[in-house]
Amino acid sequence: MTLFDPPGPGAGGGARRRPPGVPGGHGPRDPAPGDAPPAADVPAGPVCRLLLAYDGTDFHGFAAQPGMRTVAGVLGDALARHLRGPAALTVAGRTDAGVHAWGQVVSFVAPPGTEPERLARAVNSMLGPEVVVRAAALAPPGFDARRSARWRRYRFTVLNRPVPDPFRARFEWWVPDPIDVRALYLAADPFVGEHDFAAFCRKGPEGTTTTRRVLDSAWRDLGDGRLRYEVRASAFCWQMVRSMVGTMVEAGRGRRRPGDVMAALRSRDRSVAGPVAPPNGLCLWEVGY
Repeated sequence: MTLFDPPGPGAGGGARRRPPGVPGGHGPRDPAPGDAPPAADVPAGPVCRLLLAYDGTDFHGFAAQPGMRTVAGVLGDALARHLRGPAALTVAGRTDAGVHAWGQVVSFVAPPGTEPERLARAVNSMLGPEVVVRAAALAPPGFDARRSARWRRYRFTVLNRPVPDPFRARFEWWVPDPIDVRALYLAADPFVGEHDFAAFCRKGPEGTTTTRRVLDSAWRDLGDGRLRYEVRASAFCWQMVRSMVGTMVEAGRGRRRPGDVMAALRSRDRSVAGPVAPPNGLCLWEVGY
């Protein structure tokens, strides 16, 4: 199920050969999905939801930061020009610097009379092709891009061959050393289910949790040296996917065993897991509601 599909009985499809996840907790980076805000919190006015794609290479992440060029900053400026006033944005996943998105979801309270399709055309004329509104619509009352989300899916692409591809370098991690794809397959399995991902996350504020529920975790060999990892979870913590990929690629290069992934999970110690993969290979692919 995608952003504009009608609600269905389940959370949507996932990667092959993976068992369903188990119930679990959530944490601070992408707060837990749940019901719409209570009636008292439902904003007055129509809620507009946008499906975004962007090349994150030249942005310091999604979230607005003083003095930094961010996706939220340029999108907010474009919306303010079109709407003739500021828009308070809520986002499904706050991507880090250099991370891309194909299925990012943003919501905001729009002025009465807002025409989503006209708004999308206006924003695309100002920001495209670096930031693109793929679809726009008025959402049901109480819709919140972050709180209403049930899961997020990320993709990470690795180019594993001796020569890099200059036309795809912004969107792939080039690893020239040979990678054993079978080791990647085995290393991805232990992530499925509910675990404390402290070994794969940057430490958050005091009192926050690193427990996450991973629904799907699998690699695919696309041919021509391209390897793609897909992971779907209710929420992710800071640098979680990139740390998972960095650890699995070490297993694929023979620098650790696939079984070491489970040991790292159980350790809850960041120093036990592998390095953080670079951001350019990562893309927020889809958000399920």
